[in-house]
Amino acid sequence: MGTSNNRLSPRQKMINLMYIVLMAMLALNVSSDVLNGFSQVKDGLTRTNENIEQRNASIIGALEAFSQQNPEKGLPWYNKALEVKRMTNDIYNKIDSLKTRIVCRADGENGDFDNIENRENLDAASAVMLDPSTTRGARLRKEIDNYRGYVMSIVSDSVKRAAIEHSLSTASVQRPGEIGHVSWEEYKFDNQPVVAAITLLTKLQNDIKFSEGEALQTLLANVDAGDVRVNELNAFVIPNSRNVMRGSRYTANIVLAAVDTTQRPIVYINGQQLPNDRGLYEIVTGSTGNFDYSGYLEVPHGDGSITRHEFSSSYTVMEPSATISATMMNVLYAGIDNPISISVPGVANNAVNASMTNGTLSRQGDGWVARPNKVGEDAVITVSAVMDGSTLSVGATTFRVRKLPDPTPFVQYRDAQGNLESYRGGGRGLSKAILQAAPGLGAAIDDGVLNIPFDVVSFETLFFDQMGNAMPEVSNGAQFTQRQRDRFKQLKRGSRFFISRVKAKGPDGITRDISPIEVIVN
Repeated sequence: MGTSNNRLSPRQKMINLMYIVLMAMLALNVSSDVLNGFSQVKDGLTRTNENIEQRNASIIGALEAFSQQNPEKGLPWYNKALEVKRMTNDIYNKIDSLKTRIVCRADGENGDFDNIENRENLDAASAVMLDPSTTRGARLRKEIDNYRGYVMSIVSDSVKRAAIEHSLSTASVQRPGEIGHVSWEEYKFDNQPVVAAITLLTKLQNDIKFSEGEALQTLLANVDAGDVRVNELNAFVIPNSRNVMRGSRYTANIVLAAVDTTQRPIVYINGQQLPNDRGLYEIVTGSTGNFDYSGYLEVPHGDGSITRHEFSSSYTVMEPSATISATMMNVLYAGIDNPISISVPGVANNAVNASMTNGTLSRQGDGWVARPNKVGEDAVITVSAVMDGSTLSVGATTFRVRKLPDPTPFVQYRDAQGNLESYRGGGRGLSKAILQAAPGLGAAIDDGVLNIPFDVVSFETLFFDQMGNAMPEVSNGAQFTQRQRDRFKQLKRGSRFFISRVKAKGPDGITRDISPIEVIVN
């Protein structure tokens, strides 16, 4: 029996992608443009829900017509379809009531979720969905879990089951940079603008309608199961990817499939038979990269013959990652290697390229190294990616280029256990024995962010005699001179002297005067 296709249309997939992009933009800044974008996505999802409703209604109509022609065979499946429809309507209407509550909380008792006034309100969604006295969010999560379980008990196709499991998932989420997981409802509705919360709920209704359609499609396919070897012909759209970036190519195969639900083919992949009869291929990915696999299906026929159908495919494994950047900290330091992380979601690292103005940019392992030239001139890093055989520009970031900060001088020595230590002045001071054993003066930037050594070019030690007269001694290098060491021998406990006029040269090639230090002999 022919039926309408139950796959997502390209328009709906693009709406879903817009929704994901807008969620990412919201994390940076809730601007009026973003709020308008959410409104547009919500309107698009509403129209899509209406289209899916019409398609699902046509499937129920087909089941009803068949049940009237052949009640013995068709009525059980039609009754199941009515139960799916009832459960769908219950949870769909429940979500509509929650949308109304949220908007009324923001706009007053006459609020309308199709015409939101206070779209940027950040309190309404949390107050309605996360109130511990009503637990509306938790109750909605449980109803979704029950609905998902019921629909998945009807759908036998493993691909469709996986799609339903993913789209109606209510698993807890770990936010980037935080320890521990948060509940589904807290992740969805905590501190969300009203328009974002309404869009999320409309998207949830879209997923519910999609899942209903998958269940109804399965029930319709089961009507003729067991009577006819090939009991259903369907047109299928098989896209290469459900996520498409702007400017890239959307590719899909349109195929006609003949289904025999009573006789499952035997599937072999890479010479090994699959351990299940559903054609479900699962593998644990242990490393990143592009991987190919191939195999064949053996299909038995009524006359005892077997036909073989070969196939091949591939997949890409990437490291799970999140890009988090602080706009005010986009700084590179001139003259040194600055580590940079560059990634494009959905694209393998070896298909990502980048270039840089005011300096050089090169790969280093899985990361990149930027080396700017001129201080005060911005450096722009532009990223491109190879997708579907074409190179597309996917983004650019501007960095400010600054000179390295001045280092701090220190006397380096070894403690009683032989560990290398640095004395930066003041405090409890140094013993005379340690001071005499110290080789000389060092300098470095070591502030917890940068760890960059400098070369000491020269320095001066300044001692004072009993009359208060200054006695400077100059070293034209990083080591203590013999005259300076002789002065150390004359120092008594409690004495102090200064190391000043320190000149140090950094990896950027700039020689600079740095701050002095006071040395106390204990």
